[in-house]
Amino acid sequence: MPANGNRPLKLQFGLINHEGRYLTAEAFGFKLNASAPSLKKKQIWTLEQDPQDPQVVYLRSHLGRYLASDKDGRVTCEADGQNADCRFVIVAQSNGSWALQSEPHLRFFGGSRDHLSCFAQLITDAELWAVHLALHPQANLLSVARKRYAHLSMEDGEIAVDMNIPWGVAALLTLVYQEGKYCLKTCDSRFLSNDGKLVTQSGRATAYTLELKCGKLAFKDCEGKYLSPMGPTGTLRSGRCSKPGKDELFDLEESHPQVVLTAANGRYVSIRQGVSLAANQEDETDMETFQMEIDKETRKCTFRTSQGNYWDLVAHGGIQSSATEVSATSMFSVEWLGTSDSIGEDEQLTLKLINRPMLILRGENGFICHHKNSNLLDGSRSIYDIFSLQFSNGAYHIRGVDGRFWYVNSSGLVCSDGEVPEDFTVELLEHGRLAIRGKNRKYLRGDQGGTLKGDGLSLSSSALWEY
Repeated sequence: MPANGNRPLKLQFGLINHEGRYLTAEAFGFKLNASAPSLKKKQIWTLEQDPQDPQVVYLRSHLGRYLASDKDGRVTCEADGQNADCRFVIVAQSNGSWALQSEPHLRFFGGSRDHLSCFAQLITDAELWAVHLALHPQANLLSVARKRYAHLSMEDGEIAVDMNIPWGVAALLTLVYQEGKYCLKTCDSRFLSNDGKLVTQSGRATAYTLELKCGKLAFKDCEGKYLSPMGPTGTLRSGRCSKPGKDELFDLEESHPQVVLTAANGRYVSIRQGVSLAANQEDETDMETFQMEIDKETRKCTFRTSQGNYWDLVAHGGIQSSATEVSATSMFSVEWLGTSDSIGEDEQLTLKLINRPMLILRGENGFICHHKNSNLLDGSRSIYDIFSLQFSNGAYHIRGVDGRFWYVNSSGLVCSDGEVPEDFTVELLEHGRLAIRGKNRKYLRGDQGGTLKGDGLSLSSSALWEY
């Protein structure tokens, strides 16, 4: 496992047939169809690889059941474990689509609406599936061969793959889905072109087809070549290979929140003076940046330094950045107090999230997106809008690409056309999820119809957002 300590993200996606409809696992009777026009919960599939045979995969539905095909081509999704009929092989096509072949019966899976089968001996349009990634599109990118992370190198105007630990906002990459292909967007909103240059507009040269090989990702460009790290700094651009080898393979990893902390004296908490923490610095560098890693079960938090060590409570009550592994003395509970006009106790710290300048939020029903016909926001879309998150005196301002700000109106609805910024507070509460409060101290939540409201009195699942 790399120095970051992260595991690769589980590959989750939607499968789109030749009619533009998504493969769907219905809760009632575990029935299958390809009728849905968009990617929601019932259309998400998780890829699991066979540990003995890396060519064999299993497709698990949102209900935890596995896609299976019998010798007569009958397709079901009822199996609660991996059996022989659940074994498939992905036959990748040159355009990035997949054909799914039953490994024991050698037939291909396809069809439309309620008429799905796995009996075709040859691949036609009806057996081809386009892949739409369903994981959160902001991640760290790890080169499998170099065991180094990609990051924006501002001085060289490129994405370099030479970072031991993905640190700071430069290591955050955003996958932008466009008509079946993906662009790689840097934290300063530029796109990676296949010649290695960063450009402000997306186009043919910035669009990549995602391919899967042994559970790893490869990015194929418009000329049929693959992205690869080149030269001593690992400049990310297309090479000469028309088949992906180890140099062309990548893992996507979850990007943990990275924060700077300001104490009551107005100074940043730092490790610049050695292993002991002290609030004595006036500028933000890697030495004042800490990675928050929240435990899924206890919701307690560790703080990691850019050198890879953890904060640790030592015998005399001080905190040092000396722990190399997580233990009871390196786990902290965080109490979120919101903002106040006057800083009170010495123990209160202001936390600033630094590695989400581009904010993409996904709730239990989908992504937050501008409403088509109004100034409201929709929290149940299969596509996402990118918002900007700006820190201001302990609070945050959220604005859209049109430059207008979010605010909560008198009816408790979240609107996106504000002329002036309104304060929101952000609470990092669970592993991979945050909550947002409006200036009325109420949580932002998605209602049953998908509309984003700022009226949540308590922290419910509808008020937690992947970010």
